[in-house]
Amino acid sequence: MTRKNTAYSNLNWNFGIDRLNLNRRDFVLGGAAAGAMMMLSSRHARALDMGKGLEPRIVGNPDAPIHMAEYFSLSCGHCASFHKGTYKTIKKDWIDTGRMRFEYRDFPLQGPAIFAHALARAVPVDAYEGMIDILLAKQKQWTQSQDPVSELAQIARVAGIGRDAFSELIGNRPFLEGIVAIAQQGYDTWGINSTPSFVINDKEVIRGDVGYDEFLDVLNSYSA
Repeated sequence: MTRKNTAYSNLNWNFGIDRLNLNRRDFVLGGAAAGAMMMLSSRHARALDMGKGLEPRIVGNPDAPIHMAEYFSLSCGHCASFHKGTYKTIKKDWIDTGRMRFEYRDFPLQGPAIFAHALARAVPVDAYEGMIDILLAKQKQWTQSQDPVSELAQIARVAGIGRDAFSELIGNRPFLEGIVAIAQQGYDTWGINSTPSFVINDKEVIRGDVGYDEFLDVLNSYSA
């Protein structure tokens, strides 16, 4: 999914939500997402800590020689495809073996996506990747809804984040602007204008939901 070549901060983000319709039917989960949500809710149902919400979200060995940063949007179908496919192989072969540290960097596309990114960053750090998995697994449900904010509120509720806390979260403009700043830095530094995009060791950019073999050629060059 590609943006126009304009500064990211010039986008007309709609931060204002007049009211939340939280009286919809209960959010229905299925498959692996349900199990992940149950674990998230039981282990992490505690007050939001947005003080650390904008800190880097890194998976893997912090001293790994290869650093891959992904600019992604939780509303992007190509990002969902990458995480359901290629990412699993990268995690098994590179992250879990200690050869790579993988960093999630926000690049929310479309208004509601920023609230999804805020929700993921508001849960405890050790629950972050699980929340990302859930939001991507349920991507069509909340992105295609006539009321995506309500759908996200239902996900938040099942994760142990109540109505008042979620309302506070999406009304926290400095927090949302901090997320936009992450995307803006990607645009300014690397010319990122599409998702997913990957920056390898601050030297090389790979764009799009490419196959594992294309990553492998680049990663092998840095691990030689």
